[in-house]
Amino acid sequence: MPPLEEALRVPATKVEGCASQVWLAPMVAGQGAAARFDFRGDSDALIVRGLIAILHALYSGLDPKAVLGVDTASELGRLGLDQHLSAQRSNGLRSMVGRIRAMAETTLQQA
Repeated sequence: MPPLEEALRVPATKVEGCASQVWLAPMVAGQGAAARFDFRGDSDALIVRGLIAILHALYSGLDPKAVLGVDTASELGRLGLDQHLSAQRSNGLRSMVGRIRAMAETTLQQA
């Protein structure tokens, strides 16, 4: 994923609960039922950048309601990530998923 520009590395896009610095910025194209969810993200840790790319592949292009319907734990479990991430990284991953879900909920409320 391309680096996130400095203008988007602000407290509003920073994900709390991650050991690394993580920023996720929502991007929604369209409105209502035609809306498609996307986000840009970045981290100061390479492994976390990889996790952001996985989450991007999982959620990008879905409508906001479908984002909320994704069984993220199951999807990530298929990759075996739970066996390869430290507890700290797993907590950070949950924080990123929580932020993505919150961004989708906000998008739905604004529709």
